[in-house]
Amino acid sequence: MSPRMTAAIMLSLLLSTSACSVKRFAINKIGDALASGGSTYTSDDDVELVAGALPFSLKLVESLIAESPEHKGLRLVASQGFTSYAYVEVQQKLDAALISDYATAEKLKARARRLYMRGHNQGLAALELAHPGFAARFTTDAGKAVTALRREDIPLIYWTAAGLGMAISASRDDPAMLARIPEVETLIDRALTLDSQWNKGALHEFSITIAGAKPGRLEVERVRRHFKQALDLSGGKSAGLFVSYAEALAVPQQNREEFKSLLEHAMAINPDTHPDNRLLNIIAQRRARWLLERIDDLILTEEAPAEGARP
Repeated sequence: MSPRMTAAIMLSLLLSTSACSVKRFAINKIGDALASGGSTYTSDDDVELVAGALPFSLKLVESLIAESPEHKGLRLVASQGFTSYAYVEVQQKLDAALISDYATAEKLKARARRLYMRGHNQGLAALELAHPGFAARFTTDAGKAVTALRREDIPLIYWTAAGLGMAISASRDDPAMLARIPEVETLIDRALTLDSQWNKGALHEFSITIAGAKPGRLEVERVRRHFKQALDLSGGKSAGLFVSYAEALAVPQQNREEFKSLLEHAMAINPDTHPDNRLLNIIAQRRARWLLERIDDLILTEEAPAEGARP
C-alpha cells in the first residue's frame, strides 16, 4: 500500500471517530508535528514529484483545519503550501503562456491568483488567532496593526505577505491588486524590524521581488541594499536571489551584461551542496535558463538607461 493511500485511510478513520475530544487531541498533535517539522519537500530534487504531491497534502491539511480551525500551525502549513504550489506548478506555466497564448495565460493568471490568495488568507487567519482583532485592524491601519506582531510570528508574517505579494505579481494589470502592495511592504518591514537575518536573508530576497512588482520608478539603491544583505546572509547559496535581482533590476535597467552574469551565477550553484535548499535552487535555476532563452525579448538594447528608469 502506498504512503499516500495509507495516509488517506488514517485520516478517514481519524475524522470518522465519534470520540470528539480524542479526535481533536489527535488532530492537534498532527498539526503540531506538521508545523514544527522541517519539510522534506525543500530537500527533494524532483520538482514534478513535489508538484504532484502537494495537492494531496494541501487537501489533507484543509481536512485537519476543518476539524481544528483554531490551530495556528495547520494554517501556517496551509499558507506555505498554497503559495508554494501556486509558484511551482502554476506560475511557471503562466509565465510561459504569457508569451504566446493569451487565453491560456488569462486562465492560469486567475488560478494562480486564487491559490496565492488562499495562502494569504490562511496566514491572515493564523495571525488573527495569534492576535485577536488583527485582521480588522490591518484593514484599517496596517502600520499600527503590525506593531502587535512579535518575533515568533515571523514565519506567519512571511507567508501571509508572500501569498498576497505573489498574487499581486501575477496581477500587474489589476489596479486594485497593485494598490495592496503597501500591505505586503508593511508586513515585511515589520518582520525585518523583528529579525532582519531571519531564514538566511529570505525577507531581503522577498523585498527585491516586491520592489520589482511595484509600478513607477524603481528604488534602485534600496533593491541593491536588500541584495547585498541577502547575499551576505545566504552566503551566496540562494539561486533565487540572483534570479530575483536580475528580474527586478537588470531588466528595468536593460543591462544585458549584468542580466547574463546574475543568471549564470544562479545556474552555477550546485544544489546538492546545499540540501536544505535543494528544491528551491533547482526551481530558480530552471527559471534562470528560461529567462536567458528570452534575453533578446527582455533586454532590447546594449545600453543601460538612466538609473531607476523602467522600459
